[in-house]
Amino acid sequence: MAAAVFFTGWDLLGAQGLKPERRLTSKTLFDLVKLSFGVVAGAGALVALVVAYRRQRIDEDGARRDATRLHNERFTTAVSQLGEESAAVRLGGVHALAGLADDAPTPGLRQTCIDVLCSYLRLPYTAEADLPQGDADARHKYMALREVRHTVIRLIRDHLRLPLDHSHSWQGHHFDFTAVTFDGGDFSGAVFSGGTVDFGRANFSSGIVGFVSTTFSGGTVDFDDANFSGGEVDFSHAVFSGGTVGFGHAKFSSGAVVFDNAMFSSGKVEFVFATFSDCAAFFDDAKFSGGTVGFGGATFSDAISFSKAKFSGGTVDFRVTNFSGGGRVNFNDATFSGGTVDFGHAKFSGGAVNFRPAAFSGGTVDFRRAIFSGSMVDFRQSGFSGGTVDFRRAAFFGTRVDFRQVAFSGGAVDFSDASGVAPTGLVPSNGSPLPIGLRLPSEWYPTMT
Repeated sequence: MAAAVFFTGWDLLGAQGLKPERRLTSKTLFDLVKLSFGVVAGAGALVALVVAYRRQRIDEDGARRDATRLHNERFTTAVSQLGEESAAVRLGGVHALAGLADDAPTPGLRQTCIDVLCSYLRLPYTAEADLPQGDADARHKYMALREVRHTVIRLIRDHLRLPLDHSHSWQGHHFDFTAVTFDGGDFSGAVFSGGTVDFGRANFSSGIVGFVSTTFSGGTVDFDDANFSGGEVDFSHAVFSGGTVGFGHAKFSSGAVVFDNAMFSSGKVEFVFATFSDCAAFFDDAKFSGGTVGFGGATFSDAISFSKAKFSGGTVDFRVTNFSGGGRVNFNDATFSGGTVDFGHAKFSGGAVNFRPAAFSGGTVDFRRAIFSGSMVDFRQSGFSGGTVDFRRAAFFGTRVDFRQVAFSGGAVDFSDASGVAPTGLVPSNGSPLPIGLRLPSEWYPTMT
């Protein structure tokens, strides 16, 4: 660099050559000596800088090794506490591991601490319902162990609530809750912005597991094959702005799944091939501006409710879903200004589909090729100013479809090629023309041209 600067300056000055000196003066000789010492000093400084840098690297490596060694010693002590009989000692081990994760010198060591906490939840666990009747000692041990487990859940939640740039935030790490038994616990307010959270084959046997105001902005939260045999899983006010929450093949045998007031702007919530037997799902007052909520292939014997929900975008997918045993689908007071609700090829063998009253100003509700046998489809007092409700090739066997007191000012309701009994309230009794946007099979309205 010095040479480059020298020759650049030489060129800019337009020098043609050096003036030769026949004899050196004392001043020139002194300048030459100073230059020599300067060059030697610069070289020495460079060598000293390299040596200092190498020494600093060695010191840093040593400090890192010392920190890792100290971390491992504390880790061994904390893990051994988790194996103690006393619940108080176990609680101390849980808090020690959480503090150790906060102080971990590397993300990998922090992940190790998180893995141990999750592994503790995966250990065999006897639920309250399986305790021997009248055994006070067994119940006391159960209560103590449950407190330890709930503390683990609470510590995970608290660290997931911290901003991503916080030094103690656990966002972006992986959490493995595979086959864990949850008899309560609270994940409300947690932020899943990266990493993988796996609840596969988890067992929610009783109590309430709360995800209230939780934010899902990336990564994957996996409840695939989970078993919900009681209690409630609460996602009220949750925000889905990215990532995937999967309940594929999950089994809901009682209780409820609650998404009231949730916001869906992107991402996915998947209940593909899930089974709901005596378990209701609630999306009341939810807002759908993007993303997908998928129930494709699911089976319902209880209610699913979208009461007062607002659909301005996104998709709610019920394709090939089976509603049997009186399962009810409720969209009363819902607002459709965009997005899609798709019941294509769904089967309704009982219960009711309720849109009374709903407001349609945009978007699509699709019942193409759906099969209705012994159920009720109710659109009474709904208003159609835009959007589409599509019943093309739907089949109605012993089903009542009610459109009384509806208001048509736009949009489309299409029953083309549908089979079965004509809906109530749609076919004019005096042979007057059909409302604009309404299409019926000719056998339902013979005067159609």
